[in-house]
Amino acid sequence: MFIKTLAPQDQLISQLVPIMAQASQILLEEYQSYCAGCEFNIQEKSDDSPVTQADLKVNHFLLKHLATVSPQLPVLSEESDYSARAAWQRCWMLDPLDGTKEFIHERDEFTINLSLIDDHQTTFAIIAVPCEQVMYVGYTSQLPYKYSFSQQQWFQYQPQPHDPDAALQIGLSHNSKNPKYQNFIQPILQHRTIERREAGSAYKFCMMLEGEIDIYPRFHPTSEWDTSSGQALLESIGGGLMTLDQKPFLYNQRETVLNGGFIAFKDQQCKKIAFEALALSGIFD
Repeated sequence: MFIKTLAPQDQLISQLVPIMAQASQILLEEYQSYCAGCEFNIQEKSDDSPVTQADLKVNHFLLKHLATVSPQLPVLSEESDYSARAAWQRCWMLDPLDGTKEFIHERDEFTINLSLIDDHQTTFAIIAVPCEQVMYVGYTSQLPYKYSFSQQQWFQYQPQPHDPDAALQIGLSHNSKNPKYQNFIQPILQHRTIERREAGSAYKFCMMLEGEIDIYPRFHPTSEWDTSSGQALLESIGGGLMTLDQKPFLYNQRETVLNGGFIAFKDQQCKKIAFEALALSGIFD
């Protein structure tokens, strides 16, 4: 849970929060225009995934403003050229519209993801949720903040003890029909009640910070800009995101930016439950 607090006295946060708030407003206005039926440009990229005018508009805005905050740092963005990334020891990682398909289907579960990569590790992260007018922000080394830019109110994360008697909330993508997910859930059902929480994109990480998802398994592909911010924020509260053989994701250190499967967990008890279930599921035998 998050409790009210004073604004953090941190230069990077102070610089980035108003920029991300403006980017969120741009994205929200694009979404409202799209839902109202206004003329709206949607294209297909070379990998057959969609890209909209909203993705490109927010990308342009953030590239421009990140260059003023840290002119020495390159930006590895989904919507920009990152062919030189192998030479980047430090960089920003950006997804200007995480959940483009949610956006197109008029579901408000889309986000803006921004993180700072240093020597393949994520050290700082922001996830903004335009339709809720909030953002989650912080360093991996300290408890994260939530900022409501509609209320201009700051909150800080307050850890809560794990309740072994509560239903375990499993985060899944909309229409998750792959039988691997049910095979993963089945061993947990032997000991705990399960509640399925369906949501799109990195919004699931925000739900984890809010205590609305405990475990988020993912057995189909994502990209690095989809997970970097969420992983960092989860690590800051004592949770994490790991490969299926229990290694934290590293960033900008492989030939591809595509991720393999992963399990995200809210705390260490959830990690134990999740990987025990994975071992019993037989999914990857």
